[in-house]
Amino acid sequence: MSESYKAAGVDVEAGYQAVRLMKKYVEKTFTKGVLSGIGGFGGLFEIDVTEYKQLVLVSGTDGVGTKLKIAIMMDKHDTIGQDCVAMCVNDIICSGAKPLIFLDYIAVGKNVPEKIAQIVKGISEGCIASGAALVGGETAEMPGFYDIDEYDLAGFAVGAVEKSKIIDGSRLEEGDALVGIASSGIHSNGYSLVRKVFNISGNTEKLGQYFDVLGCTLGEALLKPTKIYVKPVLSVIEKFDVKSISHITGGGFYENIPRMLPEGLCARVDKSSFEVLPIFDLIAKEGAIGEKDMFGTFNMGVGMVLALPKAQAEDAVAHLNHLGEKAYIIGEVAKGENGVEIC
Repeated sequence: MSESYKAAGVDVEAGYQAVRLMKKYVEKTFTKGVLSGIGGFGGLFEIDVTEYKQLVLVSGTDGVGTKLKIAIMMDKHDTIGQDCVAMCVNDIICSGAKPLIFLDYIAVGKNVPEKIAQIVKGISEGCIASGAALVGGETAEMPGFYDIDEYDLAGFAVGAVEKSKIIDGSRLEEGDALVGIASSGIHSNGYSLVRKVFNISGNTEKLGQYFDVLGCTLGEALLKPTKIYVKPVLSVIEKFDVKSISHITGGGFYENIPRMLPEGLCARVDKSSFEVLPIFDLIAKEGAIGEKDMFGTFNMGVGMVLALPKAQAEDAVAHLNHLGEKAYIIGEVAKGENGVEIC
């Protein structure tokens, strides 16, 4: 151990302790393909290529954004890791890929092993929910760059899909139905706006305020983890002809739904067809935010959209509901300039 390095603000021993504390959470995620434990320079994973004729790897990376500010203010760190996993695996499932591995990156102002372990606990739970193995990661102690209580969190996921089964929207047709799967809340987008609306920068009392319409405190509502859609979506893909998928993240409906559409087709969404969650009504009211801006920033209660033949839509919704998800037929694919019409 370098005493000079410790005097500069980097505690290597704290890093070792963090690894010891997180080990039990990491090992819970291991699947049959994992060939290495934590502590090495790289995570080893063996893909069973006999399951594929033409194996295609699909990768995705993302962070949690300023939702981290809420976790830091509330000193609650055991769910924010699930947000990080969700933002990555929900993206790669849009191609029809099954997540295989996940890696995290945690940068901190000061390494507090118990806090790091809580963050990794959430990552572990997210990996288990998505079927991905947590095969590696990095914790960087960066005094002077981050304040003592601050940290950033990002992740990277890799999945696999059979080439002939890649979902890319190329088979979409006029009249195909759009099925939306409910979100758990704000997920991990728009928090800079949320913090401004509720004026909660440094205002922890606001986070403790109870709202009847939410059935919980504001802080509890804002920290609800991002829903992981991997297993229900894979189940729908197995049973129905899913042609295109969109993860409703930053940019809301207006940015993300066009990403699932080829040229010459647009999406028509019926806003009365699904439940807008109370947190979004509260944000709109408190911030005097118009409907277009709300749909252009937030998921509004729909975190994932699947496109499939109209004749299969009701059965797909019933299947998702049977799996414990809330699902709705929210619109249809139509001819027109690539974009979204919300009516």
